[in-house]
Amino acid sequence: MSVKICGLSEPETLRGAIDAGARYVGLNFFEKSPRYVTILQARELALLVPANICKVALFVDATNEQLDATTAKVPIDMLQLHGHETPERVIEIKKRYGLPVMKVVGVADAGDLTAIDTYMRVSDQILVDAKPPKDAVLPGGNGISFDWRLIAGRRWACPWMLAGGLTAQNVSEAMRLTGATQVDVSSGVESAPGIKDNAKIAAFITAAQGE
Repeated sequence: MSVKICGLSEPETLRGAIDAGARYVGLNFFEKSPRYVTILQARELALLVPANICKVALFVDATNEQLDATTAKVPIDMLQLHGHETPERVIEIKKRYGLPVMKVVGVADAGDLTAIDTYMRVSDQILVDAKPPKDAVLPGGNGISFDWRLIAGRRWACPWMLAGGLTAQNVSEAMRLTGATQVDVSSGVESAPGIKDNAKIAAFITAAQGE
């Protein structure tokens, strides 16, 4: 079981996630998010991360200029695309930056599942997340989940990760229903929007790993 703690913005909670056993740490470059970090902040955080932990940079419909500026300064291992990027844009970004790409696909009902099949052909990983409400400012990190039974028993050709409303209290059930072996959490380990809590991080990873 691999856990990704997304939206880290402080050295203390970054270290807390690493010490608790996170395999991925996420840095959020979406300016409207309470978890947003600047390039300078992200660089300082990334340099604290051991080589065996994947540093993931989250972008929402980023331009090449934004990606150029970030990748030039921040030692990133993977790009997470959380916007309306087309399959063609995913391919373009992979070629331009030579980094693995994780594409986020929002799910609310069975009709959304076809997008997973489309994006898995061009992505290195898929993040299956809850589709945000129509009036939501944020594309993710809204603390809502989808009906996990929609993907029960499904298998895809590339690695995938489950997200959306996960907490220490429900992650084991989510894994049981979906068969997920990778999970992503952000708001579920916060004491307030954008404020990570080391105790909640540790509890989540313990629950996900079945300890």
